[in-house]
Order: sequence, then C-alpha cells, then structure tokens
Amino acid sequence: MNPYPIYTVDAFTDHVFGGNPAAVCPLETWLSTETMQQLANENNLSETAFFVKRSDGDYDIRWFTPELEIDLAGHPTLATAYVLFHELAYPTDEIRFHSKSGLLTVTRKGELMEMNFPARMPVACDIPAHLLEGFSIKPREVLRSRDYFLVYESEEEVLNAVPDFVELNQVETLGIIITAKGKEADFVSRFFVPNSVIGEDPVTGSAHATLIPYWANALQKDNLKALQLSKRRGDLWCGMQGDRVTIAGKAVLYMKGSYYIQ
Repeated sequence: MNPYPIYTVDAFTDHVFGGNPAAVCPLETWLSTETMQQLANENNLSETAFFVKRSDGDYDIRWFTPELEIDLAGHPTLATAYVLFHELAYPTDEIRFHSKSGLLTVTRKGELMEMNFPARMPVACDIPAHLLEGFSIKPREVLRSRDYFLVYESEEEVLNAVPDFVELNQVETLGIIITAKGKEADFVSRFFVPNSVIGEDPVTGSAHATLIPYWANALQKDNLKALQLSKRRGDLWCGMQGDRVTIAGKAVLYMKGSYYIQ
C-alpha cells in the first residue's frame, strides 16, 4: 500500500482548536469519486478537500462533506491554500483553483489569505413552516440563495437561537444561515446543516458568498469584518467587488500524516 499525504488545518483562526478544521488531501491524479467520498466520511470533518495540479500550473479542487460532494466550500479552500503556501512551497502569492463553481483564486497578503468567490445574493422565497419552527427565536426576515438566510434583530438573538433539528431536518436545503448586524464586527452569523453529522458548522466560508452581498448592501460599505459565532469562533475579512466577493482569513496547521488505501 502506498501512502497518501493528508493535512488537517484550522481555518479562519490564528490558533489551534479555533476556527474550522478541514482535511486537505493533495493528489497526483484523481481517486474515484466513491473513494474520495469514503475518505471524507472516514475523516468525519465538515469538509475534506482534494486537489490535483494541472498542466498549466493551476489546480483542480473538489470538496466533500461526510455525506456528499458540494459545489463551493470556503474554509477547506483556505486550508488547501495554507498547505500549498506553507507545506508545499508554492512559489508565488496567488493560487488559481478550478472548481464546480468556476475559477477561484487565493492571494497571500501578509498573514491573511484572501479568497475570491462568486457572490450569491439572497432573494425572497417561500418560507417552509418547519424552518420557522426550527429555531427558538423567530427571525425578522427569511431569504434564500443556495442556503436559507434568516436575518435577526441583534447579535444576541443569533448567539442565543437554539436549533431544533427535528424540525430543521424536514427542510430541503444544504444549509441554513442565521445572521444579524454585529457589535464589534460589521455582521455576525451561524450556519446549520440539516440531515448531517455536522449539525452546526464552526466557520463557513461559502456562506459568506451570500452574507457579504447582503450586508454590503444593507450597510452601504464594501469592506466588512465578520464573526461567526460558533463555539470555536471564526474571524473573516470581507469585501464586495461587483459580482464577486473576497473572503480573507488566517489558518494554522494542526496535523499532518498519511492515509493508506488497499
């Protein structure tokens, strides 16, 4: 059995046990989708990223939760960039990833790594009854992009809202964002994943592809500081650029080693 390298990186934090851990798996050629899904399930983190170098020097990247492959994921992209910059001696300050959501770039800017993602503005939607029954505090507004987007009156309401997964597991969606204007940050959020071992995700980069355009419009500013209010907490520096968003953060290495496939 040949060993394959694997790294675990805590993203959107400057210390271990903070932010959101992601598994990062460099590959020379793709494994089968079934095998990558099994590996993500075995890792049992919210996402595992796999990437392969292209002939043009860019990288193809794919992301898997323990249950399924997803089209866009922020914190494992940041974690992958960290591995390339700090462990694999990537030679320049910009990495180009090709994904199911198109071209994504990560640029090193001092201690921060800045991702550039497509924006996903939330819009008006039909509101499932199970969604409203799924939180102990009712939101003032419900919108949707990829995920349902619940806007609350205050940071305290976001922090204190208790999810009821008996109700939320009956809502058809990948994720549910809850958010409000922040005190020290421009806005705060939490992110929930029904029908998943994840439950509440510690820090969710892809959710900010929706959070940033909403709050940039609401606050009438293009540069924003964000805080995700999970137990592990996450700090994000955000920007609005036309139909794109920038999401920057720090990351730290927790573990590196090998896995083996028979």
